[in-house]
Amino acid sequence: MAEKLIRLNNKHISVDQMTMSVDLVLQCYIRNMPGPPSPLIENYLREARFWHVATIGQGCKLDSKLISALVERWRSETHTFHIPCGECTITLEDMHLQLGLPVDGCAVTGSASSTDWGAVCYKLLGAIPNKINGGRIEMGWLRGTFPEPNNDSTKLERIRYARAYILEMIGAYLMPDLSRNLIHLRWLLKLVDFRVAS
Repeated sequence: MAEKLIRLNNKHISVDQMTMSVDLVLQCYIRNMPGPPSPLIENYLREARFWHVATIGQGCKLDSKLISALVERWRSETHTFHIPCGECTITLEDMHLQLGLPVDGCAVTGSASSTDWGAVCYKLLGAIPNKINGGRIEMGWLRGTFPEPNNDSTKLERIRYARAYILEMIGAYLMPDLSRNLIHLRWLLKLVDFRVAS
């Protein structure tokens, strides 16, 4: 049955892998967060259900050979990994167990668009970067603009920092952009109210 579904053998990476004299190892990249989240925003991260993600994402290291092997075994026709003991895939339950993200309840769906991303950015973060590329901003700008709050910071400053921190987590390792440094502001529209973000 599986053989009938697998129709991309001649285009699959495994074909090149078998004909190469040296194993192909993919160049992998992950942008780690600068440090653990501030205890001052813990409640906001918990309310948005991102606290567990914030604590496990520290110091992630990638195994390029393992990732290359998994890519070689991934079959887009069946959305499964074909390994010697059978087929397997990543499930929503796996995401829940590994990342602590909720997988039950309402899904965050729908498009998020704006004619003025600068206004969205200012309303939710209180600052506008010099350059917004199609609704995407540089993650380096987030780090430079939103320093970690201290005991004297206001509630609004802490909320803005928490939003920037969640936005950076999304861009760093949950849903990284191919640019490796940009994150789309549409995620901010989903984070306006922390109770909605979960």
